[in-house]
Amino acid sequence: MKFIFASAPALLAQTNQHSLSHYLRSHYGDRTFEHLYRWNAFDTALLIPYFLVMIILAFYGLHRYQLVYLYYKHRKNAAKEPPMHFEQLPRVTVQLPIFNEQFVIDRLIESCCNMEYPRELLEIQVLDDSTDETKEVARNIVEQYQSAGHPIVYIHRTDRYGFKAGALDHGLKTASGEFVAIFDADFVPPRGWLMQVIHHFAEPDVGMVQTRWTHLNRDYSFLTQVEAILLDGHFVLEHGGRSRAGVFFNFNGTAGMWRTCAIGEAGGWQHDTLTEDTDLSYRAQLKGWRFKYLQDVECPAEVPIEMTAFKTQQARWAKGLIQTSKKILPKVLESDVPFHTKLEAWYHLTANISYPLMVILSTLLMPAMVIRFYQGWFQMLLIDFPLFMASTFSISSFYLVSQKELFPRKWYKTFLYLPFLMSLGIGLTVTNTRAVLEALLGIKSSFKRTPKYRVEKRGEKSKAAKYRKRLGIVPWVELLIGCYFAVTIWYAISNENYFTVPFLLLFVVGYWYTGLLSLLQGRFERWRTGANPEESSPKPFPVGV
Repeated sequence: MKFIFASAPALLAQTNQHSLSHYLRSHYGDRTFEHLYRWNAFDTALLIPYFLVMIILAFYGLHRYQLVYLYYKHRKNAAKEPPMHFEQLPRVTVQLPIFNEQFVIDRLIESCCNMEYPRELLEIQVLDDSTDETKEVARNIVEQYQSAGHPIVYIHRTDRYGFKAGALDHGLKTASGEFVAIFDADFVPPRGWLMQVIHHFAEPDVGMVQTRWTHLNRDYSFLTQVEAILLDGHFVLEHGGRSRAGVFFNFNGTAGMWRTCAIGEAGGWQHDTLTEDTDLSYRAQLKGWRFKYLQDVECPAEVPIEMTAFKTQQARWAKGLIQTSKKILPKVLESDVPFHTKLEAWYHLTANISYPLMVILSTLLMPAMVIRFYQGWFQMLLIDFPLFMASTFSISSFYLVSQKELFPRKWYKTFLYLPFLMSLGIGLTVTNTRAVLEALLGIKSSFKRTPKYRVEKRGEKSKAAKYRKRLGIVPWVELLIGCYFAVTIWYAISNENYFTVPFLLLFVVGYWYTGLLSLLQGRFERWRTGANPEESSPKPFPVGV
């Protein structure tokens, strides 16, 4: 007992020695080695690209704050009810471009045939480029609805020339509608959608109306919840901010309606980019057509349930936007539109250049951290911290605001998803960097569709293996980069540089999450549901899109 009491002061002193105040004083108050650091050529060669990348990423991060500002500043410009109505409803063509969509095609056709609009003024085109049993499924469903008196036709192409853009253009050759509504296979347009949208075209200068996507399978898994938040940010703040401010924004390829003559005047559907919708949107707006975005008009759809499908979708969008920027930006910059419109178009079309920059930052982060630590904590706090805040934390505020707008009573739950949302964005850098570099180098690739499996509720069995393909080396690269950042965390902890650890953890979680889920999600599906993926897919694991 005496020994315990005697040693108590010593233990207390040892505890105080390792307290937070002691840590702060010893690491950030000790000036023993102040002014001993000297610049050298090697450090300069590392820090110049490091800070250059950080500054560029910070500008794109600050632009997210700008979109939030535009959204609230111009809130009075939000499109609500149409200012005028058609006295006589015009004829409308509904185009349904599909490719190997056997699991969702019946749901799509049923919802479109049930939409509220005079049948004598409606035409529905099923534009099928399928190469599997979807052809027979779709043809049979169309024949059933034709026999019931619905104005629906089935159009099948065998060459798939121009992919989705080619299918839409092919359908326009026989379309009779003055206006064209477009829905992808996984969408379920509500009954009143056409009537909510059509009267906005009573204004003769309106060329396109886009509505907001909602998510049928938002609660299917953790991944789909994060994807839904990402898309909500795009549809609320990007579309909302740009449309309210009167600058250019884009048709999203589905859940929107076009004035047919606006498509023709802009040069029609072109397939030299993977984002034919954005390409046509900018060409039409340069011709003077005005676009409207209806945030309050919803159109539900599925989000990808598999990481590999999600990565395929994001890579296609990333590559397509860079392709469109190379094609369209020179025309925008040479046009007579206001400077703020040109600047917003620049930010919009070049935003995906941040992915290769993130790869560079990932490579330089550990050596830069070492150098900056020995240069002194004050310089890190004064320079590095604001750049990190501008380039990364703007993401958090961006998506928090979007959720607050959509779900004012439960938006605070988004805080739980923010670290994983940021990690997922980091984890996509490898796939999207390859896509961006292909676009910059002019490497062409086919239009890779996003598989749809018709799963909406947690626990439902999917048929994902039907369209699952090999993934290649990318997941292994992601896992390797994750290991690199794990070593970086070990280095930071061993040097008691604890403040950098939470930020570095985002990188580890992001790369490991995307890599592991890409490799193992098929196995998880088999274990969870008891399904045998080999019944419909002869490809061995690991596989992916």
